[in-house]
Amino acid sequence: MGFALALIAFVVVQRILETIYAARNTRALLARGGVEIGRKHYPLIVALHVCWLLALIAALPADPPLHAIPLVLFLLLQALRIWVIATLGPYWTTRIITVPGASLIRHGPYRFLRHPNYLIVTGEIAALPLVFGEIWVAAIFSVLNAGVLTWRIRVENEALGERH
Repeated sequence: MGFALALIAFVVVQRILETIYAARNTRALLARGGVEIGRKHYPLIVALHVCWLLALIAALPADPPLHAIPLVLFLLLQALRIWVIATLGPYWTTRIITVPGASLIRHGPYRFLRHPNYLIVTGEIAALPLVFGEIWVAAIFSVLNAGVLTWRIRVENEALGERH
């Protein structure tokens, strides 16, 4: 149980630090004339991620198994997550902020995908529960995440449409 709780605690701390960084970037982008789009779905995203982490903890058996393949996948996704955040730099935020006149980022992982962060999050939501054999947590939250991301990606594509 110790490793499982440590890994989940790592993810919680990571998300808190990312939220602080994203909030700082959001304030700076808004100060530059940025406009937030899609506020209605943002609380759903936050709730989904909080509930996912709580479900991970609640579903942990007393002696959770550790499955190597999902663990390696999850760790690989963490490296990709850092690549996305580093690529976007001051433009990385957990909200959709569009800054008039700003160019789209087209390097790093954005050379290959329009929304690499969403693919990474989708993988994380499935992989981390599978590390501990929590198949139902992975399945339920993957479906919920797909619904929220479908909405978010549509909103983001509309907001950035003229720049693509």
